Amino acid sequence: MALYNDTVMEHFMNPHNVGEIENPDGKGVYGSPVCGDMMLVTINVDDNDVITDAKFKTYGCGSAIASSSMATDMIKGMTIDEALEVSNKKIVEELGGLPAIKIHCSVLAEHAIKNAIYDYAEKNGKTYKGLEGYVPETDPDAHEHGCQVEE
Repeated sequence: MALYNDTVMEHFMNPHNVGEIENPDGKGVYGSPVCGDMMLVTINVDDNDVITDAKFKTYGCGSAIASSSMATDMIKGMTIDEALEVSNKKIVEELGGLPAIKIHCSVLAEHAIKNAIYDYAEKNGKTYKGLEGYVPETDPDAHEHGCQVEE
């Protein structure tokens, strides 16, 4: 029984955008204290608020790596406002689905991206509608998603 589709397997086996941008415009880290999955997303942004590059480092399962790979592919070329609309549901949709117990991996990617954009906005004194009221350290969802052990 295949747990993952071909798209997920491709992004797991041959992940895109792996690494860390040196001197990034924005850097976001997000992790789950429950299972230990951690994601680092770094971005570069041009003068028109377009994300010109995005890279990730992920410590986690295949779903976490695939979600990071797909998410960074998705936001490259997007404006900051467009990237702030990338939800975990959109990431899962682009991957062609994830097992229910692995959906939290796409949530990690969504938050890591949002944290990188937040960092960029803070460094540059910018405000974005998608960040209104958002504070990474007190994000109510930060500890809400738990990891489940596959049996």
